[in-house]
Amino acid sequence: MTRPVGLLLLLLMHGGMYAQKASGTDPQKSQSLIKTIDSLNRVIENIYVGAPHEARAMAEHALLLSEKIKYNEGTGSAFLNLGHVYWSQSYYPISLFYFNSALTYLPKSNPLILAHCYSSIGRAYTDLQNYGKALKNLDIAARFAGHDPEMLAEVYNERSFVYAKLKQYDKGIALAKFAMRLSRTINDQPAICILYSRLANAYRLKGQYKQAIAYSDTALHMSYFVNNKRLRAISFIEQATIYNLVNQYDKAIELSKKGAVLSDSIGIMDGISSAYKTIAHSFEQKHDLVQSLAYQKKYTAALDSLNATNKRKNTELIQSYFELNSRLTAIAAVEQKAKEYRGKIHLQKTIIITLLIALLVVILALSVTYYHYKQKRVLTNRMRKQHKALLIQKELIEEQSSNLASINSLKDKLLAVIGHDLRTPIANLHSILRLYNTNVLTDTEVQSLMKEIEPVVQGAELTLLNLLEWAGSQIKGINHEPSAVDIYLIGVEMERIFSYLFQQKDIRFENRALPGICVHADERHIKVVLSNLVSNAIKFTGDKGIITLSTLNGQNSLKINIADTGKGIPAEKLQHLFSLNTKYSATGTSGEKGTGIGLFLCKELIEFNGGSLWVNSEVNKGSTFSFSLPLVTD
Repeated sequence: MTRPVGLLLLLLMHGGMYAQKASGTDPQKSQSLIKTIDSLNRVIENIYVGAPHEARAMAEHALLLSEKIKYNEGTGSAFLNLGHVYWSQSYYPISLFYFNSALTYLPKSNPLILAHCYSSIGRAYTDLQNYGKALKNLDIAARFAGHDPEMLAEVYNERSFVYAKLKQYDKGIALAKFAMRLSRTINDQPAICILYSRLANAYRLKGQYKQAIAYSDTALHMSYFVNNKRLRAISFIEQATIYNLVNQYDKAIELSKKGAVLSDSIGIMDGISSAYKTIAHSFEQKHDLVQSLAYQKKYTAALDSLNATNKRKNTELIQSYFELNSRLTAIAAVEQKAKEYRGKIHLQKTIIITLLIALLVVILALSVTYYHYKQKRVLTNRMRKQHKALLIQKELIEEQSSNLASINSLKDKLLAVIGHDLRTPIANLHSILRLYNTNVLTDTEVQSLMKEIEPVVQGAELTLLNLLEWAGSQIKGINHEPSAVDIYLIGVEMERIFSYLFQQKDIRFENRALPGICVHADERHIKVVLSNLVSNAIKFTGDKGIITLSTLNGQNSLKINIADTGKGIPAEKLQHLFSLNTKYSATGTSGEKGTGIGLFLCKELIEFNGGSLWVNSEVNKGSTFSFSLPLVTD
């Protein structure tokens, strides 16, 4: 095999120079591209022995991406993978160039990848039969491997192959078995497959063909499982060589042909030449000199082709390298220009930011001036409004003070009237009880007096009810619980409540309200209103009079009338009926008295329920108190 040392020195010199240029930069890494590069390099590691052409294209792509963003670890891994690709195709000098290039870029902080690179260099030197350099690089790999079982297994694997080549078979076998134990602890199937091939080779060279065939069979079967086509091709040729040694030439020819076809499909030049050489030997031993000579010629042609291919590949390598270097230089030039542009842009940004800051300072100063001016106007307006509000509040306080004085005066009047009105029935009751207790009055006389005083007590009770209702509304507000109220039914209740008073004056009560017609109002309020109006009608209606409750259905409301045939109200007194301040109070037909609060309360309750209250009266003909309430809608 040709070893172009001068070519390697030239390429290594250029690679080192470019690496120094690249290492001088510290570009910002793109996380997305780094993930892509790392993913590409991992895929290449798994496919280069089965698909070297695809692996090489991917490695070159990963190299360009790494150099574009100055990702040194990615560049080193791409060079390492390119070395693996060329080694798998038996271009050992080219693979050495890429392995050595990888060492320039691989990070010193990752000893395991450095160990893998030195181990690969040792393997390439073994294939080039330079066993001294092979062992030297494998020793360096062992130091970087430390105690890592996977990396140590790889190093001892390669060492076993070196010692087998040096004819130290027992040492090679021992190292291979030790590596096998390490690989099994981590279940590294690809490494185990290679170790079976190593053991087969060592036992063949040692002359123990039975063991060699057993290990070779195992390696061959496992090569399908781990998809190592290169190892499979070598295993076919290894078995063929063993079968030649045990005089099974036909089997050797069959296996050699399989090895040649597979080697040709994946471009293993050593495999093709070795297969033809083995077949030629098999036919020679079978004394088939024609076939032996034919395959000898193929073997010679394969060697010539290998030398020619090496020369062509070396030329292609130089062209590819300088083409790659040219592309990388172009990338560096673009980055340099981009750096200059970034500098200019940075300067422009600085100028723009300075101008913006100055503009912001001016705007801020104007804003502060405007803000203070606006605040001054706001404060002036606020003071003006506060002054106006104070004047309004002063007027309101004066009005409230006047109202409070008026209400206080009204309270005094009401208490005086109510005290006077309640004092008489209570005093009468007290006198009757005192006379009864002293046995001055008989039971019959007490019963007669009680019947006479009942209307007075009932009037006092209604006065108290009105007072409590009015006081509650003034203190807590009117409690409103509207429902459907049937005026006819309330009229029935009024007839029952005031039945004794009707009998006393022989008054006829006529309930002409429309039954079943309901208004939307608070039922308790309506009962208070009707109690007051019926009580007033009784008070001002003479004996044998008539009091009538009637309703008139309107469009959206119901008109309720309480009419009597009493003595009526003078026209000049009508306007004072519903006012507490100018209340109207007259004596009833039987001397009944009132406070005037009842009618005021009625008006307030009716209006609160959404209606209105009014009165029509004519002296000596009677009065009609009317109010309206909203009808219940479906």
